[in-house]
Amino acid sequence: MKKFVLAATAALTLLPLTLTAWPWGKNKKKKASNASSVKLEMYYYKQENQEGLKNLVKAFEKENPGVTVDLLIIPNDADAAMSARAAQGKLPDILQMQSYSRVQEYASKGYLVDLTNDPSMKNVVASAKPSTTYNGKQYALPMDYAGIGIIYNKDIFAKYGLKAPTTYRELQNVCRTLKSNGIVPFAALLKENWSAGHFITMIHTALLAEQNVSADAFIAAMNNGEASYGDVDTSKLFSILDFYRDNMNDNAAEMGGGEQQQSFAKGESAMMVQGLWAYVDALKLNPSLNAGFIPFPVYNDASMNKLYADVDSTFGISAQSSPEKQEAAKKFLSFLASDKGSKLWVSEYKLTNSFKGGDFSSLGVPYDDLMKSVAAKGANPWAFSQYPTQVFEDACKNGAQQYMMKTRSAEDVISAVDQMWEDAAN
Repeated sequence: MKKFVLAATAALTLLPLTLTAWPWGKNKKKKASNASSVKLEMYYYKQENQEGLKNLVKAFEKENPGVTVDLLIIPNDADAAMSARAAQGKLPDILQMQSYSRVQEYASKGYLVDLTNDPSMKNVVASAKPSTTYNGKQYALPMDYAGIGIIYNKDIFAKYGLKAPTTYRELQNVCRTLKSNGIVPFAALLKENWSAGHFITMIHTALLAEQNVSADAFIAAMNNGEASYGDVDTSKLFSILDFYRDNMNDNAAEMGGGEQQQSFAKGESAMMVQGLWAYVDALKLNPSLNAGFIPFPVYNDASMNKLYADVDSTFGISAQSSPEKQEAAKKFLSFLASDKGSKLWVSEYKLTNSFKGGDFSSLGVPYDDLMKSVAAKGANPWAFSQYPTQVFEDACKNGAQQYMMKTRSAEDVISAVDQMWEDAAN
């Protein structure tokens, strides 16, 4: 989307002194309007429902005449592009970033404006603030609270007398029943590496509970060189990856996000391991889709199985932008955090938010399942958001994808994560 604000420059004509007051007053207003116009560039990576984001931006522009926002999308692996622009001092004015490590990395390099005392932070729920904190200060506005788990087709489950699995054993039985009836258990997504990266870190984080180790403690130990990614039960970790791959579509390696959603929306497959952003897109393909959302059950003790849920995206302001653009960008963040902006985020962008008093009932049953599950059992944090960026981008994403495609060993994946983490920590 590219929009331009045009301000006409009036030609001034010498007039008799008795006629100058009215024309000069009008021309001064035009000049003032022209001087106050600001064009912002906003980078975003969440490619789902882009029209919804555009509608939200249009609503902001309507309320803030003279400020326009050009959108730049880089959906996958944008770190290299952003790093190159940062080195040139040309970061976009507004940056959509993943929570935790990306915010902390950019803040540590001086790329972000301190938002600790900005009015936009007043409506943020306290539990969301750690996701954008660096050295005790807030450097981004937390936005959508999201979960990764199993989105399942309730109608297919009902047809074959299946209940939503609460344990790993129950999930294995569900998959056997589905396959015996010609239904693919899990819609695949192996053509792109990011989903495999989410999956391995989700299972790894869940397995830390067996060791009575929190995600924060594990990450701190890794940063200090006192732990290994293999400190969890790696035989269980990779057997679950094997199980997941063995219950996908036969052409899993050829399926990206679009193909995954089509397989699920058409009823070819009964489940997909994804965030609820994928449910929104699947619903567009099949408006009558009847779905639910549950944790991926790692354990046979149902009480230990929790959704992988945390703050997903955030918005920060580039410290490389001019003071004028920074102030305009702060207006956009304040709009997002306002009652109107918060509601538009839900109704147009179709995502939850991290603000007090949010109402997400319009988003559908899976979102209600997310909030109820987190309220009842808590959630495992998105530990991958706290990994060093390159560890997640290269070692986890590529490692999990290559392992599931049987081109890399489990031992090599663990070794690569450890080595890359050690390099990043030193």
